[in-house]
Amino acid sequence: MGGFFGVASKSNCSLDLFFGVDYHSHLGTKRGGMAVYGPAGFHRSIHNIENTPFRTKFENDLDELEGNLGIGCISDMDPQPLLIQSHLGSYAITTVGKINNHDELIRDAYENGHIHFMEMSGGRINATELVAALINQRSSLVEGLLYAQEKIKGSMTILLLTPEAYMLPETVWAGHRLSSAVRKALTVLPLRALLISIWDTLIFQNWGRARSPDHPGRSGNLK
Repeated sequence: MGGFFGVASKSNCSLDLFFGVDYHSHLGTKRGGMAVYGPAGFHRSIHNIENTPFRTKFENDLDELEGNLGIGCISDMDPQPLLIQSHLGSYAITTVGKINNHDELIRDAYENGHIHFMEMSGGRINATELVAALINQRSSLVEGLLYAQEKIKGSMTILLLTPEAYMLPETVWAGHRLSSAVRKALTVLPLRALLISIWDTLIFQNWGRARSPDHPGRSGNLK
C-alpha cells in the first residue's frame, strides 16, 4: 500500500503538503517523504516512520521545505520522492504500485545504455528509480510516462513534479483511451485546473463539450 499528495499554490505550500501527506499515513508504515520546488530549486526530506508518526518526524523540516509546488508520499516499501536530473531536466517523482516484471525492466535498461542503479539493502532496486529510468529513455517527459506505462506489468500510479507543474501519464478509463491532444492539455496545468480537466474528460467523451463553461457537469473554468 501507499499514497501520495500534491499541491500547486500561489504561496508557500509546505504546510498544506505536510497535512495532505499526513492524511495518508494509514496507507503505509515504512517511509514518508516530501519534495517542494521554489526559488531555490528542489528540496526534499525523507524519514523512516516505522516507530514515529509522520508529523513528529517532519514538523522540524517545514522551514527548509519552502516552495509553491510540492509532492509527498507515504510509502510501505521504498524511500521517495526521488529527485532526478537527466537529459529531460530536473524533476521529482513518486509512485504507488507493484511492478511484476521488475527484473526484466532492469535488464532492458542496461541493454539500452542505463549504466547503474542505486542498490538498497537486500539487493533491491528502488521501484521509483526504475520508473524514472524508463521515463528517461524517451525524448520528453510525456513520451517517457507513456513508455513507462506501456512497459510495466502490474500496476503503477505516477506523480511527477517539474519546475513548471505536474505531469500526468496516459490515462485509460472505462476502456476509453484519452486522445493525444487531451493528454497534452493535461501535462502542465495547475493542480485545481488539472483535477477539473480529468473529471470533465472522464465523464464526457467530447472534449469540446467538456470545456463548455455552461455545461451542467462543469465544476469550473479552465483558463
